[in-house]
Amino acid sequence: MLDEKTDEGLLRLSFDDINVARSLFGPREENIKYLKKYFNIKASIRGNHLTLIGGKKDIEDTGKVINELHGIVKKGFPVNVSDIDHAVRFVVNAHEAAGDIEKDQIYIAGSKKLITPKSTNQKQYVHAMKKYDVVIGIGPAGTGKTYLAMAMALAAYYRREVSRIILTRPAIEAGEKLGYLPGTMYEKVNPYLRPLYDALYDMVDMDRATRLIERGIIEIAPLAFMRGRTLNDAFIILDEAQNTASEQMKMFLTRLGFSSKTVITGDITQIDLADKKTSGLVEVRGILKDVKGIKFVYFTEKDVVRHPLVQKIIKAYEARRVELEESRNAERKG
Repeated sequence: MLDEKTDEGLLRLSFDDINVARSLFGPREENIKYLKKYFNIKASIRGNHLTLIGGKKDIEDTGKVINELHGIVKKGFPVNVSDIDHAVRFVVNAHEAAGDIEKDQIYIAGSKKLITPKSTNQKQYVHAMKKYDVVIGIGPAGTGKTYLAMAMALAAYYRREVSRIILTRPAIEAGEKLGYLPGTMYEKVNPYLRPLYDALYDMVDMDRATRLIERGIIEIAPLAFMRGRTLNDAFIILDEAQNTASEQMKMFLTRLGFSSKTVITGDITQIDLADKKTSGLVEVRGILKDVKGIKFVYFTEKDVVRHPLVQKIIKAYEARRVELEESRNAERKG
């Protein structure tokens, strides 16, 4: 931004490039209009000048959001509704200084998409993946655990920090005993690995992703295929780790080789293991909590970046879980 003037209840923003300003404001000024969904403001646009009128907090937060979006536009990327939602979430909930979102963006070479942590916990998660060789992300669905790990893996490959990416998850619904299903082994396990493909194709176009898979640079396989291997110079992601048994988690963790990074993700409230089976993800929290070089990052419903109702659904289920637990405890005492 070229200029910024603030009076009580009023904020004037001016941009030095009219084309950047137009891209920021959106077609028919839709991006600025959309901000009124979150903030009680009035907006007036003339050329490359934007005037905001409203309460002091509202116009300050709106100004911070616009500053974050301005950083995206200056890099040549369009601003969409999702970007606005994420910027608002970051500014309002995390109270971060302007510009922090831009600093934490994950750039994937050749992709026209910037991947950005949308909350304080997501930011901590990205920082952990940069610093630690083993990172374990635990939290509800929709918090970006797998998505951000995939982005970091692709960025690491294109920076030549690793030579391959390995994506794996347990095929727990089939009990990893897939012989009764029709087709080849890959055809049998493919449905369980679909979410990993979805994240990959969202960041890299399908042709490019297919070439990486065909060349063996990206390997997507069930957890059972990891046994007996040593994985050097690789970025390895274990998804849905709550569905690993204790021995499977130990097997996976001991695959880590030189110049490699491992990210383990899971939601301990959605364990599909058979009764009386201990989840390897639940167990590992106690076993490795004091091991240096391993970082645990915990997410909550506030980190959910799917439809806003998902946050409310997760919160309702958690409240119900606590209620049932308290009821059971009361019955035992009675």
